[in-house]
Amino acid sequence: MTDEMPGRPSEGQPKHVPVMADRAVELFTPAITQRAADGTGAVLVDATLGLGGHAERFLRDFPGLRVVGLDRDQRALSLSRERLAAFGDRVTFVHTRFDGIVTALDQAGLAQSEAVDAILFDLGVSSMQLDEKGRGFAYSIDAPLDMRMDTTTDLTAADVLNTYSRGQLARVLSVYGEERFAGRIASAIVRYREQQPFTTSAPLVELLYGAIPAAARRTGGHPAKRTFQALRIEVNGELDALEKVIEPACAALAVGGRVAFMSYQSLEDRIVKRELAQRVKSRSPEGLPVDLPGTGPEFRLLTRGAERASETEAATNPRSAPVRLRAAERIARRSQ
Repeated sequence: MTDEMPGRPSEGQPKHVPVMADRAVELFTPAITQRAADGTGAVLVDATLGLGGHAERFLRDFPGLRVVGLDRDQRALSLSRERLAAFGDRVTFVHTRFDGIVTALDQAGLAQSEAVDAILFDLGVSSMQLDEKGRGFAYSIDAPLDMRMDTTTDLTAADVLNTYSRGQLARVLSVYGEERFAGRIASAIVRYREQQPFTTSAPLVELLYGAIPAAARRTGGHPAKRTFQALRIEVNGELDALEKVIEPACAALAVGGRVAFMSYQSLEDRIVKRELAQRVKSRSPEGLPVDLPGTGPEFRLLTRGAERASETEAATNPRSAPVRLRAAERIARRSQ
């Protein structure tokens, strides 16, 4: 998954090159092989299954591994079922947003806590969603302003643009898009919709070119990037879901289990960084030479800061360029 990056739309079935797959395998191998070298007895949760690229890599590398794949996008689930059909009942597919992980584990027969060995979050919008013209995620294509990752939900990007007040629009653009011209853009949106409602992306992109000063358009990427990011996050509740899922995901990990997050913009990465930092701290009073029993850290970080894709990978798979990877291992159970 990714924010919008250069790339050709696919012909037929969308193509998918999983981001930092080698590094993900390297990070998760010690957790997956705790019981057996082929992963027998181990469970990996791919919380953002998408087209199944990461899942396929793990299933091939570890013939005994079981994967539980979650995705809110029913088309993605359908395509990943086709891609992973050869692995049979080693894969359980669950239609849910990733913060439904507890329910997903229950459906997979893994309701007990600490039953999972590895959990992968590949956040943001998927390559498939960007490449499908009718979804409205890509500002480079004139398409209906939908942006729903789960098309069974109601709120669309057009609804946000046509019904939110100027203040609400400015807040969404400022907080979720980190757009410094949020107020100007919100005012321009309200003026436009007084004449006609927003239905497709091209008029919005044109409006953004007009609302953002020329000097600002020359730096910071495409002028529509931040607004489209903000609308997508609002429509799909992405940051709320991320805030909600980290606690139950960490609770589901066995000791020795590992979790990894691939973020594609700073808002996601800040949440992950903050939440992981809390879990590697001791609860013992400061100044003690050792941790009191049951108060030591539950996790240890596996990455120094946020890791990035290599220059080689970014060149061959441009959608990996913005990724920031953070990972941690559960090292203990705390007493309550």
